[in-house]
Amino acid sequence: MKKTVNALGDTCPIPVVKTKNAIRELNGPGCVETLVDNEIAVQNLTKMANQKGYAVHSEKIADDQFKVTMEIGESAGEQPEETPQECLVTEPGHRKNIVVAVTSPTMGTGNDELGAVLMKGFLFALTQQDELPTTILFYNGGATITTEGSASIEDLKSLEALGVEILTCGTCLNYYKLADKLQVGGVTNMYEITERLTGADLVIRP
Repeated sequence: MKKTVNALGDTCPIPVVKTKNAIRELNGPGCVETLVDNEIAVQNLTKMANQKGYAVHSEKIADDQFKVTMEIGESAGEQPEETPQECLVTEPGHRKNIVVAVTSPTMGTGNDELGAVLMKGFLFALTQQDELPTTILFYNGGATITTEGSASIEDLKSLEALGVEILTCGTCLNYYKLADKLQVGGVTNMYEITERLTGADLVIRP
């Protein structure tokens, strides 16, 4: 069985996510071909295939167009699923407490336009993880991501529906005059932010 994935024009991590979904739909041996338009996507897909033990090869089929082909073996449908989040514990009966702290509408330093693209990709990638964070905190410039006009609202709503707590600093919303523009999650304060951060097993700051 062969599946073709059209990821042309898609930014990281969407080509990898689409390819993983196609492999999952195979539910056994077969071939997945993914079309992408940049070499970074080719490298990401190749790395994923190598990690999973799939045979993989890529080719340039036109200007700015590449095809990555993965051969999925007989054992693919029998491989155990990755550890579900409810099984990841720090103490018996307790799920690992991961807190993501978002302090800016951009990810990393350098170019803000690129940083905004990276942040959107990061929040989308969170929706695809088997191990979800417990809480995502938005403060300072990060407060703009949960408000009207943000490109990440639907991804954050998806995370909230999956049980992830979405909290935005109320002081920050007031400072940026966005108190009436909140689109997802609840409003929090510095005491609660501090409590969430100090009580976390792991804090991630993108």
